[in-house]
Amino acid sequence: MTHLLGPNKEAVYDGGMQTLELSVVIPVKNEAGNAGPLAAEIHAALMGKLDYEIIFVDDGSSDATISELASLEAADNKLRVMRHRASCGQSQATITGVAAARGTWIATLDGDGQNDPADIPKLLAERDKLGERAPRALFIGRRGARRDNAARLIASKIANAVRGTLLQDNTPDSGCGIKLLARDLFLELPRFNALHRFVPALVIRAGGKVISVPVNHRPRTRGVSKYGILQRGAIGLVDMLGVFWLLRRNTLPDRTF
Repeated sequence: MTHLLGPNKEAVYDGGMQTLELSVVIPVKNEAGNAGPLAAEIHAALMGKLDYEIIFVDDGSSDATISELASLEAADNKLRVMRHRASCGQSQATITGVAAARGTWIATLDGDGQNDPADIPKLLAERDKLGERAPRALFIGRRGARRDNAARLIASKIANAVRGTLLQDNTPDSGCGIKLLARDLFLELPRFNALHRFVPALVIRAGGKVISVPVNHRPRTRGVSKYGILQRGAIGLVDMLGVFWLLRRNTLPDRTF
C-alpha cells in the first residue's frame, strides 16, 4: 500500500515487522519509464542472494511515475512505495525511505537509471571483507567512464576537487548515487536538504570509514536531470560551507575504529 506523506510527516520503521538484510532505497521525481526496468534489474542482481526489499520514494511527481509505481507495488511483494504530497528534495526522499526501511543495511540508487544495480553485490562484497568494522563504514561507488555531457563532467570534477580539499572526505566521487551503509549509521547523520551530496564527509564526522568501489555508469535514456549546473553549484557551495562548519565544530572521543 502506498504511503502518502505531507511535508511534515515521516515514515517510521515498525520494529515489530520482519527485519531484512537489505533495503534498496530509490528517490524518484518525474521518472516515468525508469522505475519498472530499475526494479527488474535490482531483482536480477539480488534474487536468491539475500533477503531484501525495494523502496521507491516518489517526491511529488507530476507525470506517470505515480501510476507506474502503483502497478509495480501491486504486482511485487518485495516492493514498497512511499510518496510525498509535494516535492521535498532528493535528500528528504532518501531519509523517508530509510526511516521506513526494514533492512539493517541500506543501498541507495538514483532513480534515473544511470546507476547499475548489478554493482550492489560489489558493494556487499566489500562490506563482507571489512568484517566487524563494516557497520561503521560507507561503501560508495566510483564512476569510471562517466556517461554525462562535457559540461556536467567538468562541473563534477571541480566540485569533487573543492569538496575533497575543504572537507577532506577522502572520496574521489562523493556525488555517486550508489551507496551502501548500515541503516543505524545513516540515521546518525545530521539531516538537511543536501545530505545526499555529503554523506562521505558526514560518515567520517561520525567516526566512520569511507571505501570507494569502482562501478559502472550508464547514459540517461529517459527523463531529464532535475538539477541545473549553475543552480547546483551555487547552492552546493553554501551547503559545503555548512558541512565544513559541522566538521570544525565536531569532537570525537579517542577510540579505535
